[in-house]
Amino acid sequence: MASSSPLTGVILVDCARANASQGLAIATQRCGYGDDTAKFQAALKAACSEMHVAIEDLADLVDARQPQWRPKPGIEIAPDTFDEL
Repeated sequence: MASSSPLTGVILVDCARANASQGLAIATQRCGYGDDTAKFQAALKAACSEMHVAIEDLADLVDARQPQWRPKPGIEIAPDTFDEL
């Protein structure tokens, strides 16, 4: 959901991080900056600077370490009921 007014500070950083994987245009819009990506990026850098976090652009907020669930190869062998253990 897009904000009706431009976000600032920690709230801006949280919103930007939540939408970073969707791309710059979507994050800009959802953080309340409409189509003004330059203003959004400047505000984001300022907010991060206030938090003592150095970023170059929005992509720096994407968490690449986030675990991805993947099924393990193979089959599971188990009894049909607990009584058959």
